[in-house]
Amino acid sequence: MLFVVPGIDDGVVVSFERFCLERRPQMLCGFTRFNEMSVMNMDRRSFVKSGVVAGTGLAAAGLSAAAAPLDGVRTSSNEGQYSGPTGVPFRLNYAPHFGMFKHHAGDDLIDQLKFMADEGFRAFEDNGMKGRSTNTQDGIAAEMARRDMAMGVFVAHTISWKEPGLVATENHEQFLAEIKESVDVAKRVNATWMTVVPGHVNLRMDLGFQTANVIEVLKKASDILEPHGLVMVLEPLNFRDHPGLFLTTVPQAFEICKAVGSPACKILNDLYHQQIQIGNLIPNIDDAWDETPYFQIGDNPRRKEPTTGEINYLNVFKHIHSKGFTGILGMEHGNFYEGKEGERKLIDAYRSVDSF
Repeated sequence: MLFVVPGIDDGVVVSFERFCLERRPQMLCGFTRFNEMSVMNMDRRSFVKSGVVAGTGLAAAGLSAAAAPLDGVRTSSNEGQYSGPTGVPFRLNYAPHFGMFKHHAGDDLIDQLKFMADEGFRAFEDNGMKGRSTNTQDGIAAEMARRDMAMGVFVAHTISWKEPGLVATENHEQFLAEIKESVDVAKRVNATWMTVVPGHVNLRMDLGFQTANVIEVLKKASDILEPHGLVMVLEPLNFRDHPGLFLTTVPQAFEICKAVGSPACKILNDLYHQQIQIGNLIPNIDDAWDETPYFQIGDNPRRKEPTTGEINYLNVFKHIHSKGFTGILGMEHGNFYEGKEGERKLIDAYRSVDSF
């Protein structure tokens, strides 16, 4: 049977099963059918006054007439507004990092993971995971498994921020050794993706030669990772925050990944960096879709949470979701506001841009 919720102009029709699964996962719906409703010609105020919200079915589920249109289904009138309970899983797999909620959870890393899961986050990323002790890595992995959280990226190697990096063949041996080390870390924490940044350019070498050197070493790294089902994701960084780096745009990363030709070499599209570098976010997402298993987030300027800058993350996330994306979107940004209140505002911001 169908559940009809009024919008501004037309009603939105969904199954009640979808309503329960998507917006009230903590409820056990003890029924699968209920009376059909037709309120297509009623405005929201008349609908609430009427009190006809799924008859006795909604009453059995503990929902009020007023709650259903706001909390149950997104319509054109409530898009971008979150009214659901704390702890409901987000529609996309946003991944916080340690320190983001320390005012609520304290300094203990496991307590921070618990807080993330309690707030509805289903993934987590940690750039510094490789540098943590094996005992810490094991503890993090155990808690994430217990809470059914997915592990996002960690940084796989030493990044050359000021000197030529992978563009220089003399640096390839160390890079490949560090990739081998990262295989063990990935297995320990149940990770699939690891971040690779090719590093600084060589100002005394033609860009074509530098590109060939990068492709060559990434092919060798892919040979290491591919048997384990692991993926290095290349992250282009912007010129303003990181001047002089070799890899700066998603189209450039796409070209390199195509040349490497391995499922172990893909793109990390950091939307903050790309907004600064070239913009055109949604068309570039589409053009590089087949090579992009991972996104990172940050608003511009200031690199804080969505809604604090110029990027329309509601539309961006809606587009990514519409393409069937089931991967991770790392929250690689700071908190715009300080303290507990700032952490709550950050979560609320994600609720708002996840309400598409």
